[in-house]
Amino acid sequence: MLSRRTLLQTIAASMVFLSLSERRAFAQFLFRPKEKRQPRLMENLFTENGRSLVGVSSGKDAEEMVDRAVSLIGGFEKLGARGKTVLVKPNVVSGESSPATTNPEVVAAVVRLLYKNGAKKVYVGDMSALRTVSTRRNMTKNGILKAAEAAGAEVVIFEDFEWYAVPLSGTEHIKEAYVTEWVFRADIIVNLPVVKTHRSASYSITLKNFIGCTHLRQRPYLVNPARWEELVAEFNAAYTPDINIVDATVSMIEGGPWEGTPEPTNLIIASGDRVGADAVGLGLIKSFGKWEPVVSKPVWEQTQLKTAIALGIGRPLGDIRLLKGEGDERFEAIVKGIKEHTGL
Repeated sequence: MLSRRTLLQTIAASMVFLSLSERRAFAQFLFRPKEKRQPRLMENLFTENGRSLVGVSSGKDAEEMVDRAVSLIGGFEKLGARGKTVLVKPNVVSGESSPATTNPEVVAAVVRLLYKNGAKKVYVGDMSALRTVSTRRNMTKNGILKAAEAAGAEVVIFEDFEWYAVPLSGTEHIKEAYVTEWVFRADIIVNLPVVKTHRSASYSITLKNFIGCTHLRQRPYLVNPARWEELVAEFNAAYTPDINIVDATVSMIEGGPWEGTPEPTNLIIASGDRVGADAVGLGLIKSFGKWEPVVSKPVWEQTQLKTAIALGIGRPLGDIRLLKGEGDERFEAIVKGIKEHTGL
């Protein structure tokens, strides 16, 4: 067994032979969080008669679709964004384009709508996967950086900032999460994932999107690769987003996370409940019948959902209500498939 000192010396020596971006990624393993913070836990603002609301919309452009989906569950005004700072957290796992990452048009639409609803300052931030950092390079390549800044947001790259140690309650596989300081700096958090499949976690929507807020040392494949799905849900015990706005303009229905089969679905999903939003996205993926890890089991038997429900991160089937906007025949057919596969 190598001593800690020997291991660190070996890592430092190895870094000499790596590229600049690889050295930055490797250096993350030498860090220690400087302070502890309690979990950022918030009440779900988007409920009715004790049930979580999930809105599904379609439309001609991203801003219209986002506004419609959020309006279905109560509207942006429920966030109380006037005069406040907002962190928008898209999926920037790599530099690949949508649906591997969030559609830049949806990112820009959300930023514009937040400013229209009185936000003082909007930030857009993430940290890419270990094998694909730097995040700034990825945001530049996939167009998110340009779209966010054009809409008036400031882009923040999580690997450039501090990390806090957050204790997790009731979890089995991880007891403390190293979380970006931006989860605690912003007044409001908008979780902005894309609907896609994932070779290790089965799928990636709202719950999985939080992994971009956790330190590289704690990515599930380094903690326990046999418990990917449980870990994804357990890390979410560290925080509650104020709203989840899910990009399903183009969905990945097979493969992932870096590349897979795209399907134009022209949807936006909105909810204050990560379980509800993920269930709808899973129903969408399942309706195409291509991805075995999703197709092979009922939506509500997915490990991410079961673990999240057990931890109180989201509500079970009987406590979720699906609301749909107006749309064309394809939209109606897609929503019908979601309902059939979710029971919502």
